[in-house]
Amino acid sequence: MTDHIGPVILKQLHHHKVNLEALIQRPKRGYEFGLSERQCGALGTVPPDWLAAVARTELWLQQGHMRFVMTLDDGDYPSNLLEMTDPPALLYGTGHRALLHDRAGLGIVGTRNPTAQGLKDAHRFSAHLAQQGMVIVSGMALGIDAAAHEGALSVAPQTGPNTIAIVGTGLDIVYPKANTSLMARIQQEGLVLSEFALGTGPQRMHFPKRNRLIAGWSIGTLVIEAATASGSLITAQMATDMGREVFAVPGSIHATQSKGCHALIKQGAKLVESAQDIIDELPQHVVRTTRISAPPAANETQPIGLKTAEQALLDQMGLAPTTLENLVVVTGMAVPTLQTLLFDLELAGHVVRMPGGQFQHVR
Repeated sequence: MTDHIGPVILKQLHHHKVNLEALIQRPKRGYEFGLSERQCGALGTVPPDWLAAVARTELWLQQGHMRFVMTLDDGDYPSNLLEMTDPPALLYGTGHRALLHDRAGLGIVGTRNPTAQGLKDAHRFSAHLAQQGMVIVSGMALGIDAAAHEGALSVAPQTGPNTIAIVGTGLDIVYPKANTSLMARIQQEGLVLSEFALGTGPQRMHFPKRNRLIAGWSIGTLVIEAATASGSLITAQMATDMGREVFAVPGSIHATQSKGCHALIKQGAKLVESAQDIIDELPQHVVRTTRISAPPAANETQPIGLKTAEQALLDQMGLAPTTLENLVVVTGMAVPTLQTLLFDLELAGHVVRMPGGQFQHVR
């Protein structure tokens, strides 16, 4: 809350093992550690809302036994974050604190407006990787983020706590509201973290800060569907800048949601078609023994029990969203026949109906 004192300066003071309480009592000592006159002056001024913030934090801590706040000096402070140039000075958490010690984190990020196939891929990759010992780290946004958390939670009864949500608000605020139930489940079966003080609402500038923590925590970041200008690509760039691995799932050349992943692959991200591709890149981080068989990788499931006409339609649809009019041209089938087949495939879960009168084959 102190003006002109941010995480980079605080890490610098931490590196010099500065006693912050003593420094606040004698702020001009800050000159010895490279602080400016303005920064030293700020250290000697109590922020106007400081007492209220402390009281609010103490009350929040008392209301839940799985809640905590830690500083850079805390023995539990995540080592992955300490490697960053600007680790959070304070880290608020609620959930299973033991996950702080697990270095096998994999970030999974993507668009808030995914295709049905993208949602399914995020869920499958996450579940498979969690079963293989990875901790799934994401930002609890709508779309790919939420599907990644859901995939991890689906196997948590077998693996134990296995997902971390890093959010861009205070932990007493749920954003987006649609994820209220998801946040409650992650608090019980995983861990939710924030660097923002309680009462901090969503602001555009907070989400790039949140994204740097996803990249910094994780040994690698997987992007599943992203437009060319998106926060997911910013997260991937941050991961690259920190020397972390970046993975991307390719998609249709016609889908807007795939263009960001294709751009990453052109820039050197590893193309992955299954969760096993990631496991093969990071074998030393597979740390848990699982008790159930891993689900099929995202590209390995095949529809079963389909009639010949239904299978033929799926083969010609491809995986990109398409319209009924386009299917008439591609298949040569009559509209009533196509409508019947699409309806049956939709009921069977092989096709989903999308906005704008489009249909998509999902595997």
